[in-house]
Amino acid sequence: MTTGPDDDSGLSYSARPQSLMLSFLGIYLMGRGTAIYSGSFIDVFERVGVSEEAVRSTLTRMVKRGLLERHRDGRRVYFGLTERATGVLQDGEARIWRTGAVNRDWDGTWTLVGFSLPDTRRSDRHDLRSQLVWAGFGSLQNGLWIAPGSKDAAAIASELGLTDHVTVFTARPAKPTESADLVRKAFDVEAIAQRYQAFLGRWDVDEPLKDFADDLARQLTLHTDWLQLVRQDPHLPAEHLDPDWPAIRAEKVFHRLAERYRGPAGRIAAEVLQEITPTGVSPDA
Repeated sequence: MTTGPDDDSGLSYSARPQSLMLSFLGIYLMGRGTAIYSGSFIDVFERVGVSEEAVRSTLTRMVKRGLLERHRDGRRVYFGLTERATGVLQDGEARIWRTGAVNRDWDGTWTLVGFSLPDTRRSDRHDLRSQLVWAGFGSLQNGLWIAPGSKDAAAIASELGLTDHVTVFTARPAKPTESADLVRKAFDVEAIAQRYQAFLGRWDVDEPLKDFADDLARQLTLHTDWLQLVRQDPHLPAEHLDPDWPAIRAEKVFHRLAERYRGPAGRIAAEVLQEITPTGVSPDA
């Protein structure tokens, strides 16, 4: 499933509630087949400074977008995942735990996407560009985007209804073109590195953040920060990056802190989350 980036950028000093919500759903709802009471959401997100009004607004918006569905039990309202939400969360889980922050397995090929859309389809052009960035593409020149390795650009074009306007192919560079040049022409390597440096500046394995209520708040913020980082990272070939590429250190910090917070945060969540198994939904569904 192709999903949009939702336009989050930077670290979660000002992360939107939906970004934090997706982190929470990925950790505490995905794969459980349950639905969580609306009051539990309010309790959890108060810990990260999100108001009750913002929580309710986010839940409503995610229902309208087909990411959550409402379930009633008496006078209480619970929220469970839709199939679409599960696809979004599985994509985030893969990027965090399996893809890794550094691309050491690149086979030397590039996926290239060429397109041309008239000004009357400016909105479609914007959506296509957003999806390409989300998928790890960079703009090499006007109307030509590239990404290292094999990417399913056909699925992106199909979902947007732009198959007839997009040309996709894979290739290897030939002289005088070098892959190292392509990396720096199509991608803002310095900006990517600065985002990882900002993450390292905020998260310290020896000095836990004190501006949060507890380890559940730290866990959600940590995961949100990291997912925003890796979703903005085109996963460039390690051989064309600096040997001390900051993503390597940042990933180690993330894994250490994620493991540190897992137990304490889970115990807090077990105390505050009220769940039901909706009719017709089985656990592990």
